Amino acid sequence: MERNELYPIFLKVNQLDVLIIGGGNVGLEKLGFLLKSSPNANVEVISKDFIPELKTLAAQHPHVKLTQKAYEVSDLEKRHMVIGCTDDLEVNLQINQDAKAKHLIVNIADTPDQCDFYLGGIVTKGHVKIAISTNGKSPTTAKRLRQFLEEVIPDNITDFVSNLNAYRKTLKGDFQYKVDELNKITEGLVSKKNKYDNNKIFWSAYRTHPLQ
Repeated sequence: MERNELYPIFLKVNQLDVLIIGGGNVGLEKLGFLLKSSPNANVEVISKDFIPELKTLAAQHPHVKLTQKAYEVSDLEKRHMVIGCTDDLEVNLQINQDAKAKHLIVNIADTPDQCDFYLGGIVTKGHVKIAISTNGKSPTTAKRLRQFLEEVIPDNITDFVSNLNAYRKTLKGDFQYKVDELNKITEGLVSKKNKYDNNKIFWSAYRTHPLQ
C-alpha cells in the first residue's frame, strides 16, 4: 500500500531567504500562500513581468521584494528555498537543476516529481497551526479537510494553549511527571463525546484547568 512519506516541518520563513521565480497567476498563488501563513516572510520574486494583483499584494508586505528580470543561476545565491513557477517549462526545469546543484530545496509548480516540498493546506488558529498533505494527490481533499478543521477548532483555542503553557511552567516534578499531568489535562481533546461537536471540542480539558 502506498504511504505518505513526507516529513512535515514548520519553517521560520521570516528568518530565511525565499525566492519565487515567476510573476503570473501561479506566482501570485505561491506568494499569497506563504504570506497568509507568515505575513512577515522574507521573499524576493523575480520575473520579466508581474501581474497587477501580485504587485498589489507585494506592496502590502515590506519584506517582499519584486525584481523585474529574467532568471539567472546567480539568482540562487544565498537562498534557502526556491519556488519555480514561470510559464516556461524549460526554465522551470532549469531552476530545479540549478537549485539541486546548490543543495537548495525547491518546488516546481505543477510538477510533483520536480519538488522537494509541497505547499499544503494550513489551518491557523492563534498559536495552533496544522499542516495538511495528500502527498500531492488531491489538493481538493486537503482544502476540504482544512475547512473542516477551521470549523471544528474554536477561535479562542489560543487561550487554552497559553494557559496550558503557564501551567506547565509551574510543575516541579521530573519530565515524566510533567508529561503525565499534561496528558490528564488534555485528554478531553480527543474524547469520543466531543469528537464531532464543534462547540464542545477542547472545552472539557479547558474547564478542567482554566488556570485563570
